Amino acid sequence: QVQLVESGGGLVQAGGSLRLSCAASGRTFSSYAMGWFRQAPGKGREFVAAFSWNGGNTYYADSVKGRFTISRDNAKNTMYLQMNSLKPEDTAVFYCAARLRGSYDYARDYNYWGQGTQVTVSS
Repeated sequence: QVQLVESGGGLVQAGGSLRLSCAASGRTFSSYAMGWFRQAPGKGREFVAAFSWNGGNTYYADSVKGRFTISRDNAKNTMYLQMNSLKPEDTAVFYCAARLRGSYDYARDYNYWGQGTQVTVSS
């Protein structure tokens, strides 16, 4: 198993930036394919960004492409999401997740989830 803890959320004005962190403990971090999802009030969980199985490729939702960057530090067992040019519609609880198989953008394929961190973007 792996335990995931997100941090770095907060309140920011439109156009601002935040960097989210996801610290992993337990089973070796590099054993999993990792991703970020978000959930806005009244909506389902939405794919944001993810790594491929070998970590060599990254994938982004169209809504965040060019603004968000996913990265990881295997030595620190930590994944990051750098979010720039934030918009009010980015307001959501952001979750990091780990999967052993399946599709990078399908939430049900992820086996482990963090507790989430709130991101609020004011206009």
